[in-house]
Amino acid sequence: MNLRKKIADSAWFNRSVENLLAAHIRYAQRTSRWQRTGFEPMDDAVRNGEPVIMALWHQRLTMAPFLFDRSLGEFCSLTSSARAGRLAGQVLGRFGFDTVPMSSHKRHVALSRIVLGKIREGKSIGIAVDGPRGPARVASTVPIVWARASGCRIFCVSFSANRVATLPTWDRTMLPLPWTRGVLMCREWKQDVPRRASEAETEALRRDLEAELDAVTDESDRATGRLAR
Repeated sequence: MNLRKKIADSAWFNRSVENLLAAHIRYAQRTSRWQRTGFEPMDDAVRNGEPVIMALWHQRLTMAPFLFDRSLGEFCSLTSSARAGRLAGQVLGRFGFDTVPMSSHKRHVALSRIVLGKIREGKSIGIAVDGPRGPARVASTVPIVWARASGCRIFCVSFSANRVATLPTWDRTMLPLPWTRGVLMCREWKQDVPRRASEAETEALRRDLEAELDAVTDESDRATGRLAR
């Protein structure tokens, strides 16, 4: 085992990185001006005991702890079982989130069984729909399958800020900087998911969810000047 891998696998090193990232996210949130818009329908559903599926692009995952109000209900996030995914899961754990690691060796049926069990416990589910390896901003059908099986509503969320650091990852993960101006946005995906959707219907729903998530993400970027209006 080379030195780099030993360091990356070190429990002490990983705890230090987790603490640093969690502290940075808290500091950036606390020192910045944030506008939170469109969350009322999701908040009302969770407040009334209705679990939801929260969907976002992997690039915007860092502000997930502030995209779901844990004072209203319990939340479980899906993370990759790879090293980077475990790190993300541990960071989310520092904000009180339950996590389920996704493994390429675990059958989708087994993973869905675990997730649906969490939903039956009353927990909302968060998923980066293009994760954990991309391609970036290409949605999977996973949240649609879970919505079909559980009856949960899907809400598309995003954050943006006018000052961010872009990490050297496959999706150019955005990390907000302190003393910035940012937005947190939410929009319900209002398509009906039939219990027995055909392959063509599922693909059409996947494309529609992808477009809706692109729309709310681009809207958040326009609100912070990252995209032209």
